[in-house]
Amino acid sequence: MELAYDYPLWRPPSEANSMIFQVTLGCSFNKCSFCDMYRTKEYSERPWDEIKAEIDLMAKIYPDTARIFLADGDALNLSKDRLVQILQYLYQKFAGIERISCYAMPKNLLQKTDDELKDLRTAGLHMFYVGIESGNDVVLKKVTKGATGKSIIQACARARKHGYVLSCMIILGLGGKKYSKEHIADTARVLSEVAPDYVGALTLHLDESLNEEFMTKYGEPFEFIEDVEVLDELERLVQDLRPKTPVVFRANHASNVYSIKGTLPEDRGKILSLVKSLKSHPEMLKPKALRRF
Repeated sequence: MELAYDYPLWRPPSEANSMIFQVTLGCSFNKCSFCDMYRTKEYSERPWDEIKAEIDLMAKIYPDTARIFLADGDALNLSKDRLVQILQYLYQKFAGIERISCYAMPKNLLQKTDDELKDLRTAGLHMFYVGIESGNDVVLKKVTKGATGKSIIQACARARKHGYVLSCMIILGLGGKKYSKEHIADTARVLSEVAPDYVGALTLHLDESLNEEFMTKYGEPFEFIEDVEVLDELERLVQDLRPKTPVVFRANHASNVYSIKGTLPEDRGKILSLVKSLKSHPEMLKPKALRRF
């Protein structure tokens, strides 16, 4: 017997083996022009009785669960008290929990007070997945992200202050051909300042249903970058990313032209050599038909 999920259900690749509880449905913002993850849902917060019943059920079936992901895209939008209630009950029912995580928008982190973030960490919330997408304010505005480079840095700094593990996602190609250099330069700058534990680089692919909205909101003609330009952006990002502490870097999402991973700064040279080789051998890149966002 499994949970009756309200689909579509999304989770980070690294949560593939985690137990997932939908404590919210949809996304309270839901305006990012590149994202269709929750366009079919109205944002809502699930009643405690439903959440509790599902936790009770799964605790009986999978008592040895070690990792839990709180879905949908906006669990941190719940009140601090409701989240603490959920966290405390999870630890009561699953004795072997190693990690509880959720997505977090910059606005979520900024809306919580320092005391609230501290209380949530004390209650056992370990990790946030934060979609940065870009560090460039022009690009962020054009894709209606609802954040700026400065607010992203502030939000992530508050999470780091209270001991959360941070995994940040960025999107190669989001600035198109026109803003490619600014997009990558500012993204590298923001990531260097934030110094997350993990960085995941995806590559822009628009679902057909989003194409018109994306182009309209962008406010000017948008040209997708070619594969070799994706590699150029990846090369510049890896070269310019100078975190204060080591960062696990991944560009192995299904949307990427090639699966690349390493730790920065330790593996910078190895990654750059691989990217250079790929630029000379485009036949090694993943066929476009096999890429998805």
